[in-house]
Amino acid sequence: MKVVAFKRELQGTGASRRLRNAGQTPGIIYGGTATPELIAVDGNALFHALKKEAFHGAVLDLELDGQTQQVLLRDFQMHAYKQLVLHVDFQRVDASQKIHTKVALHFVNADVSPAVKLSGAIVSHVLNELDVTCLPGQLPEFITVDLSKLEAGQSVHVSDLTLPEGVTVVAHGKDQTVATSSIPRGAAAAETAAE
Repeated sequence: MKVVAFKRELQGTGASRRLRNAGQTPGIIYGGTATPELIAVDGNALFHALKKEAFHGAVLDLELDGQTQQVLLRDFQMHAYKQLVLHVDFQRVDASQKIHTKVALHFVNADVSPAVKLSGAIVSHVLNELDVTCLPGQLPEFITVDLSKLEAGQSVHVSDLTLPEGVTVVAHGKDQTVATSSIPRGAAAAETAAE
């Protein structure tokens, strides 16, 4: 995905407010060997781009003064009740250096798993994203979690996931649980009473 940015000279509350009133969002690019740069991005285009999952989890091409550099979206602040992005942060990436970021999880085949089809279990998602490290070129848009073999009362852990080549999980603990299946209490009690 591509982002077009413009250099900005003025900083501070008043300058940022004037920029937002003109339909632009103040931001900054940092990281790498270059110094941090103050930028402005089209506010409306940024607001709509933030709705796309790929914008959050992909290496972006940021064009600034005719030069393109690769960046990651690191942070953004939204207005409390207006559809307005207040500020955006981008981090430069080097193609030869590993990056540490979060990748979204996509859950598939829950409706055909034995836990749901045969036992009437409910599948709960414990994690929605995963901390990973990889080279920028190997960064996946998302990681698929296949629930087709999930039995009632079982869990899917990080070690059960199939990761793309070059992607490693940054573990917070031993083997984190990604999803669990459990039979609702009412259903279990009704089944016992029927027997």
